[in-house]
Parts: sequence; C-alpha cells; structure tokens
Amino acid sequence: MPSKKRKKRPAATAAIHPRNRYANSPPDFSLLASLYPSFSHYVFYTRDGRPRIDWTDFSATRELTRVLLHHDHGLNWWIPDGQLCPTVPNRSNYIHWIEDLLASDVIVKAGDVGDEVSGFDIGTGANCIYPLLGASLLGWSFVATDVTDVALEWADKNVRSNPHISGLIEIRKVDSNGLGCDNGGMGSSENIWDKDGESNPKFAGVKEARNIESSGFTNEENKLEDGMLFKGKDTTNFEEVLDGEVRPTFSTSTVGDSGAYTNYSGPEILFGVVKDGERFDFCMCNPPFFESMEEAGQNPKTSCGGTPEEMVCPGGERAFISRLIEDSVILKESFRWYTSMVAKKSNLKPLTLKLREVGVTVVKTTEFVQGKTCRWGLAWSFLPPARKLVMTHVAEKNNISFMLEGLQRQASAFDVLLSMESFFCRFSTSCKSNPSSFTVDVRMSAGQCEAILKNEVNRELQVPSGFSESSPADLCFQVSVFQQIPGTLLVRGYVYQRQSPASGSFSLIFMKLEEFLKHKFHR
Repeated sequence: MPSKKRKKRPAATAAIHPRNRYANSPPDFSLLASLYPSFSHYVFYTRDGRPRIDWTDFSATRELTRVLLHHDHGLNWWIPDGQLCPTVPNRSNYIHWIEDLLASDVIVKAGDVGDEVSGFDIGTGANCIYPLLGASLLGWSFVATDVTDVALEWADKNVRSNPHISGLIEIRKVDSNGLGCDNGGMGSSENIWDKDGESNPKFAGVKEARNIESSGFTNEENKLEDGMLFKGKDTTNFEEVLDGEVRPTFSTSTVGDSGAYTNYSGPEILFGVVKDGERFDFCMCNPPFFESMEEAGQNPKTSCGGTPEEMVCPGGERAFISRLIEDSVILKESFRWYTSMVAKKSNLKPLTLKLREVGVTVVKTTEFVQGKTCRWGLAWSFLPPARKLVMTHVAEKNNISFMLEGLQRQASAFDVLLSMESFFCRFSTSCKSNPSSFTVDVRMSAGQCEAILKNEVNRELQVPSGFSESSPADLCFQVSVFQQIPGTLLVRGYVYQRQSPASGSFSLIFMKLEEFLKHKFHR
C-alpha cells in the first residue's frame, strides 16, 4: 500500500516588521558584491543564477553585516574574530518594535518630559548594534553596557567611527564580579572614558545584600493552554493590561525545587548599573540564550560567532531574564518599558507568569522573523496604563500561598506564627499577630519593601508593637497559618490594597518569607 504523504502545515503568518527597510526588498547580494569588492569574495551563484553566501562562514556573515550597515545605514562598523556578529534585519525588527511600544497609547509618556528618547542596551557587545541602529534610524540616545574589555573597546571604536551619532551613545562598564564599577549613585558603574573611577564602598556586597533568588518554575506553568496566553496562535504585538484589582494566585511552594532552573549568578544587569536619578524610556537586551557553549553550537547551518560571555550563563536565557525581571521590580518606574529578546518560545509562558506574579501593569509579546529564524520579544511596564484591557483568564484573587512540609516534630503552627512576626519586625515594619486566628497583619512602606528585598535588616530599631500611622502608598497584607496534616502547614498571604504602588513587591516578599521559614523549620 502506498504511503500517504503528510500534508504540509500552512506557513506562519508572522512576518518581518513592516517598517523594516528589508521588509519588501531583501538585501541584494549581487548589488552589494558589485559595490563592495571585499564582499564579492564571499558571494557565489547557484545553478539558477541566484547569489548566495555561506552562512557557516563567520567571515562571510561579518562582511555582510558590515556592508549592510554601511550601504543602508551610513555606519562604519567592524568586530574582531570570535565576537557575536548580529544580523541587521533581525536587529532592526527589535528597534522598530520598541518604536511601536513607545508610540502605544497604553503606556504614554509623561507630559512634562521632552520628545527625546533614551534607551539602555544591556550587554551591547563589541558590535554595539542596537545603539548604532537606534541612533542612526531614529535619533535615540543610549547607555550601552558590557563586561569584557574586548567588547567595551570595540563598542567604543564603533561609536567613535561614526561621529555623526557618537554624542548619542555612552559606553558603560559593568564589573565582571557582579558589581558595577562606581560612577556615583545607585548606578555604581563607570563611563569607559573615566580612568579615575574607584570602587565605592557604599556598594560593597550589594549583590549579597539584595539576595533575591530567581523563581523556579514548576509544572504549574504548563497548565496554561496556548489559547489562554496567546489566544491560540503565534501573536504579534499581543497585549494584556492587568487591572489593579485583578491578580492571579500562584503557589510558591516549589520555588527552586523543580531542578529545571538554575539561579542567575553573573554580573549585574540593571540594579547596580543604573545610576541614581536616571530615567529611561526603555531597556533592551539580547540575553545569553544558552546554558553551555556546546548547546550554542548545535546549529551547524549558521556561524554568527559569540564569546561565552555573550552566549552562555547558568540557567540560560530563562535565568537571565528572570533576574532582569527582579531588577525591574526594584527599579520600577525608572524605565517606561522593560524589554528582552527571547530565543525559545517555551520560555515565554513561565516568564509571563513571573511578570504577573510581581505585579506588572502591562505585558506585551511579539515575534521577530528573519528568513527561517524566529525570535520573540517580551516587554513589560510598572507604569499605570492609560487604558485597561483585563484578560478573562486572569484569576480574580489577591492571595498566594506555599506549603511548609517536613517540619521538625516539635514545631507547631504557633511557632511558625511567631517566626513570621519576627521576620517582618526585623525590617521595622508595623505588624500585629493574632494567636487565636493564627494570622499576622503587616503594613510596610515602599522603603521597607525594598529593605526586605535587599535583606537590609535594621538592627538599631526596636521591634514595633501594633500599627503606626499609615499611608495610602503602604503595602498592607495578612499572612495566615493553617494546619494541613502532621508535619505540614499551609502559609497564605492576602493583599488588602492592590492599588498600592508597593503591591507589586508582595510576591517577592512572600518568597523571602518562604525562604526564611523553610530554612528555619525544615528538617
């Protein structure tokens, strides 16, 4: 019996961004070869006369990027062997998507701010591609950061090689040990041209002080169907605005327990790099996509180069973007939009869940298409939206919970209750326990929320009793303890005022409480 041929699925409808100059006219290799003899060396022709290049040849892809930037954008550019070589059409897609975000009527620009647009490029690389494109195409200004001396040196060279836009781009160094180099204020980073910067003792140990653990993701995330998150299709410019009174409930009982996720432990990303008082319209990032260089080299059909610092981090892009999300919780409205490229579609769902969990107001995703390569964009904001779209799948609850399992035999619900009160009092919050109902009511300011996230214990203040005078901006919540079975307790938190500016920190604070209790009571 003849075998039946499988029907091919229809091609995806996603396409290159309509404002991308290559949307209707892809690069003409024959024309470029005639104009640039150095490029003609890499061009060959198929039997039907079509010009091609060998995409597995790094020198060919680098020369293509160089001539496209020069011919189509008027930019002088080069990178040394081994550095990550970007594809111009794909990177242009990202720039134009951010342009769409900034023009959106969801998160509008403050009326007292001028028309200038300022961006922050995380890990700009030797290629410095996003600042160069953003400045040349749209006149945006950028702070571009990186870690390695080679990347900083060549990013600087590429900026200085284009004096017509060099004044719009600042190259900023980040300490590879995880702490920014001092340049004043919270930024603790230095301009590459400042030769006199010294380490600021104010930020010594800031990484340890923050001590924010990246959330693990469990099988709970897989219960969301595509139809709930992406409306059943690959969605361009998908948008959801989370209403202040509507939040999902997520159990943090298995945070870090799944084994499928590794905490990020690399250099600082935003917190510790952004300076005190700095404000940006957006940040953008090509995160390290892979967990190892072996994984990075699994595609034999392309060669784009890339160093371990550019390509790899423990936990891959999921860990990196999770840390970026946690930094955004601290910096909040320092950025109008936080964005990142995502290489694996499977990471969009858990990352979006994490964003909802930390209390963002808007989440947007898109798909970037260049040839047979697809990437995705993820964006979020903490600013109040100008208009609200409440998705029907968002759970209408204000509480989250976790389980304390395997408790020491002598530990009781009352002991856990007292320990919870002690935990919050360490940070000088107003709290009051009720042994009869096994609850603790807590009120804390935005500053106290930040102190908990940074683990900055105030050892000089006395433990407060009862409640002090409140402010509308305070975060108010109740934590309850419930006996389940012997050796197992349920701890549940409920937020009273979701409209509080500090409410977005609630889930991270609850994670810190979980970590504290498990460390104290687990066998």
